Amino acid sequence: MQTYAAPRWLPGGNLQTIWPALYGRRSEGPAPVYRRERWLTPDGDFVDVDFLDQGRAVKGQPMLVLFHGLEGSSRSHYAEAFAAFAAARGMAFAVPHFRGCSGELNLGPRAYHSGDFEEIGWILGRLRAMHDAAGGGDLYAAGVSLGGNALLRWAEEAGHTASRIVRAVAAVSSPLDLAAGGRAIGRGFNKLVYTRMFLSTMKPKALAKLEQHPGLFDREALMAARDLYTFDNVFTAPLHGFKDTEDYWRRGSAKPHLSTIRIPALVVNAANDPFVPADSLPRPGEVGDKVTLWQPAHGGHVGFPGGLPPGHVQTMPQAVGEWLRAQ
Repeated sequence: MQTYAAPRWLPGGNLQTIWPALYGRRSEGPAPVYRRERWLTPDGDFVDVDFLDQGRAVKGQPMLVLFHGLEGSSRSHYAEAFAAFAAARGMAFAVPHFRGCSGELNLGPRAYHSGDFEEIGWILGRLRAMHDAAGGGDLYAAGVSLGGNALLRWAEEAGHTASRIVRAVAAVSSPLDLAAGGRAIGRGFNKLVYTRMFLSTMKPKALAKLEQHPGLFDREALMAARDLYTFDNVFTAPLHGFKDTEDYWRRGSAKPHLSTIRIPALVVNAANDPFVPADSLPRPGEVGDKVTLWQPAHGGHVGFPGGLPPGHVQTMPQAVGEWLRAQ
């Protein structure tokens, strides 16, 4: 991935973001078949976890866990590509859904956010226990965009204890400086296209949450939100214990704490990612010796397309998956 170059027929960060998500081939075979489990959370809510349905478990089988991005799911293009990689390598595969992202609104007066390391820790701990009980082997975790930042925040907070749960982690196209990413997505073409796309699903979910819990936030203020900064100020920050958007973005960002990670961690960011400014990416002197940085010039946001038209999105999952296995 360090030397990755996008196909000539798909130039620029926006095309390398949008085309793969819409048209990129995710696997060489049919779409993955998942088996869903619903887990009750300690606070009386639930999360849905999709497992790749591979039949009978194999003793010693490794497991790959994928945390999806903002408004993603187990059906996101990158999730299905990771599922194909896991199946081809004989790995178990699981996609835990952040609250409200599995197709059913969660119950509690909260949703999910980029720094949700406590939720990540609880999910990984339960997966580790289940995998051990089934005679499974190593556990690896990857996170995409929001999910990658939250995963790194967990690794940072867990320190040396993280190695009791996972062998290694990877974050792909993650906005490790949330303020820089928030400013980038709130301007120009990004605001017109990406922000509008995200808010088209986030606002209805928030309004449904308000119906569940009347008085939870200011409805009119949320309806007036035209960018993620305002949305986070009205909804995400106060519902998850932050003072405001600035406090959320500061405390939720993984970048300032990358030197504290004590397990092998891969951080992949394309320099032409529309959401993540290149000048906000971590440099080698800003990370610990357990962190590997891959920062290719091309790839867009979770795109990394390959092949002839219409192309495929298997290059990144294969490279990231093999790096994890090598640890």
